Amino acid sequence: MNIQIAIQALDNVIKKSRVHLYKPIQIAEILYRDRVEKDIDLASLETYRNPSKKWRDIICTKFLGRVSTSSARYQDDIFNQNAVPPALLEILGKENRKTNGKIEAHIYTQFSKRFTQMNSALDYCKLHDKTNFQLTEFLDLFWKEKGLKRSIDKIYEIVVFALFSSLIETLEIDIEVSYNPSKKPILEDFSDFTSRILNLSTDKNHFKTKAKIHRVGVTNAADRGLDMWSSFGLAIQIKHLSLNEEMAESIVNSITADRIVIVCKKAEEKIILSLLNQLGWKSRIQTIVTEIDLINWYEKALRGTHNKLIGNKIIETLNSEIETEFPSTKNTEFDDFFKSRNYHLIANS
Repeated sequence: MNIQIAIQALDNVIKKSRVHLYKPIQIAEILYRDRVEKDIDLASLETYRNPSKKWRDIICTKFLGRVSTSSARYQDDIFNQNAVPPALLEILGKENRKTNGKIEAHIYTQFSKRFTQMNSALDYCKLHDKTNFQLTEFLDLFWKEKGLKRSIDKIYEIVVFALFSSLIETLEIDIEVSYNPSKKPILEDFSDFTSRILNLSTDKNHFKTKAKIHRVGVTNAADRGLDMWSSFGLAIQIKHLSLNEEMAESIVNSITADRIVIVCKKAEEKIILSLLNQLGWKSRIQTIVTEIDLINWYEKALRGTHNKLIGNKIIETLNSEIETEFPSTKNTEFDDFFKSRNYHLIANS
């Protein structure tokens, strides 16, 4: 093995990473620890496997406002043979020490570039309003930029959530919860449960609540299953790529909800019919929404008859969810960090 192979392996990890670059940052902090503290052995994985997650999280909390929520197994994939195993880390470490942190500087330079790209793309929402926001243009900013393509699924989630939640809120949909009067003896027996959990009692046999859509939240590349859920029984799964039968089966089998909405970039008629007609699936898949539907609904919501009620709400929700999902890295704060480690002296050397 040589340094070129090791750097190529590292660059492959960077290329495959989403915008947050959790795994590359973990590698950078391992190399920093090896170079500065000299208290780990790069050949011995157990000396840094778990501690390096804490080192990574310190950096991620500072610049991203969050940490990785992936499973321990998924996080440890970074040390697999097809990623950056200890043998390659040893080579990177040797080069990194010899160059006073050039490999670290390389990783953080890529991190800065990725966030600069993301911030530029996300500025589209801030610079456009309901009169000129075009969903196709916004999505193309991510499809056409290699560094951002890995984050397109999160953008799709935000796009769908902004539309669905805004429409449901504008429609002022209420849900009524009640119990079967013939089950009153059971309710009386479990009165403490029904009053505290269900908000029902012998004196209160029903109540109304607002219908809402909720995002599950910030997730990771290995997560599968639910993306959104509703207070009225819908489970919503976002798939930004073409839907095939294997993917659809995985979705259906991983979600226990009785009513599933699948949102995807492209769904061919043959596959849709296959899904809806397979035994036991038709009753669970309520509908499949494609990108064409989203584009049409956005156009109607932003510039249609009722745009005054819906348009601004959608743009506001888009901006709010984007800021939560992709907190902007303050250039001055990151620059200070970059310079404090003298990366600016070696990044371009």
